[in-house]
Amino acid sequence: MQHGFGFGPSNRQINDKNRIPKPKSVKEIPSYLRKLTTTFFTRLFYIFGLVWETKPLILVLMVLIALINGILPVVGAYITAQIINRLAESIQGVPVELSALGALFIGQFAYLFFSRVTTEINRILSNLSGEMVTNHIRRKIMRKAKEIDVACFDLPDFYERLENANREAGMRPIQILNASLNIISTTVSMISFIIILINVSFWTPFLVGILALPSAIVNFIFRKKTVNYMRRRSKARRQMNYYSSSVVNKDMVKEMRLLGLNDEFEKRYDSVFADYFSGLKRIILSEGIWNVGFTLLRILVSCSLFFFIAMLVLDKQIQIGDYSYYTGALSSIATGVSTFISGTSTVYEGTLFIENLITFMKQKPSVVPLGEGIMPETGVGHTIEFVDVTFKYPGSDKAVLEHFNFKLEKGETVALVGLNGAGKTTIIKLLTRLYDVTDGVILLDGRDIREYNVKALYDLFGIVFQDFGKYAFTVEENIRFGKINKNADFSQVENASVQSDAKDYIDSLPFGFDTPLTRFFEDEGTELSMGQWQKLAVARAFYSDSDIIILDEPTASLDALAEQEIFRQFDVLRKDKTTLFVSHRLSSAVDADRIVVVKGGKIIEDGNHSRLMEQNGEYARMFEAQAKKYRAKVTKI
Repeated sequence: MQHGFGFGPSNRQINDKNRIPKPKSVKEIPSYLRKLTTTFFTRLFYIFGLVWETKPLILVLMVLIALINGILPVVGAYITAQIINRLAESIQGVPVELSALGALFIGQFAYLFFSRVTTEINRILSNLSGEMVTNHIRRKIMRKAKEIDVACFDLPDFYERLENANREAGMRPIQILNASLNIISTTVSMISFIIILINVSFWTPFLVGILALPSAIVNFIFRKKTVNYMRRRSKARRQMNYYSSSVVNKDMVKEMRLLGLNDEFEKRYDSVFADYFSGLKRIILSEGIWNVGFTLLRILVSCSLFFFIAMLVLDKQIQIGDYSYYTGALSSIATGVSTFISGTSTVYEGTLFIENLITFMKQKPSVVPLGEGIMPETGVGHTIEFVDVTFKYPGSDKAVLEHFNFKLEKGETVALVGLNGAGKTTIIKLLTRLYDVTDGVILLDGRDIREYNVKALYDLFGIVFQDFGKYAFTVEENIRFGKINKNADFSQVENASVQSDAKDYIDSLPFGFDTPLTRFFEDEGTELSMGQWQKLAVARAFYSDSDIIILDEPTASLDALAEQEIFRQFDVLRKDKTTLFVSHRLSSAVDADRIVVVKGGKIIEDGNHSRLMEQNGEYARMFEAQAKKYRAKVTKI
């Protein structure tokens, strides 16, 4: 029976699919350019769509402001030219009406005031949209993250894209939006100035534009080189982030300080950075050299055109005020072309990076119900059966479980034991459908586990993982997270803490159940010991009161007496419920209905404690080894 993961293509495969192959001949260039342009605008419209989803009015206002900002420079240049012309006429003895001159100064005042107001409005809109769009995108990422298969988080390429998408959510979209709107403003201004200059010389504005093309080509080439380089060197960037974040990680700082690892991490960071930066520096310097050369050429041509317009003034073909008007138009076109190029390069580079977000949002979950998703019965016992199950983790060819067969009956308590890496935790991940099997099938109450509604299926399990969560919330909230939608009064929270042997230490905390945990957010937050955290995790399982109890090393950080008390309480909790637990302390497995010994992804022994001890096999050897250790300690005492 072949099921397969169904994870779909990896992000690297998606990225390779999205990458447009370079043309191999001249004939392929038009097709290449069409695909490149289509991809560029698809990404750009995706970003505008994000802003529209956030608040349509803000996008409309920002586009309107961009159009106004494109027209205002032309109006300002015209008013200034007319004022200079009137003043020049007055100096030459030509009568000038003060009312006409006054009207021009009023117009200039209105222009300056309106220009400042639109700039301020644009700043306000930009800041507001920045916060709102960032919030919108992060919420999209959060919603998407809860849909994506847990298996995806085992893929480095996927996890890298998730981190990049989350990191860039705050800057890329608004950066691209502002650059795009700036391009609109610049384009409007340039078109207006070109129309003005055509009255003087038809070829002048087009010469300025043609000279800008080489710079545009250089910018686009080097933007793509930069992005491709950063993609190729993503491992180096992750290494630098790991080294720099490790030395300030609160959970690692003690050990790193005592072992003197800070200097070693700093040395490794410097080594990776030096290699990474050398390649990036070559790209930046090469781009700079090309741009300086083309800038020099553009300045020489612009100065020649200024001289040409000055000659028109001397020949009295235009007025002296028109000199500032036309040279200003030329300067504006040259500046506009540079702005257009840099802005387009920024947008282009941004759209390449935004592919992280687009790819992440395209990821489809495979852990979905077959069909409409049936609802499991609740409040009853359940049977669970693994039928010829084989499992390989994503990206690995090694089978963790191979042709694995195993059954839990209603109300049965089964202990999974075995050495590290035997596959015990993997069995729990498959049973809870955090992963799907590679081959075979898992049955819940006789039906394929994949037929059930996933959320309803998860609600069946009360679970404590060995890598349980330590949440930066209050003690009460940490317990209630065992079943977040459960409408229960405080007495049930308190009862769960009693059952997990956590009540005594909770009462000793500064604010009892209202005590904030960790110091991520609150100065008065309390840091718990690992054993105290583990008791909270166990309390969550008691609070959930679920149909199926799963315990993955639930008492690993507790002393023997605390472990004995918690398992005594579990005897009450798991009454008439199906229970599966993993423990390295075999003394906790003695009272289980069955003990299943797993080795190399296969069951090698199955029976209760007495029967397995009589067999004198793997379980008996492990149990005697642990018992001998305890007896040796007692003898020493």
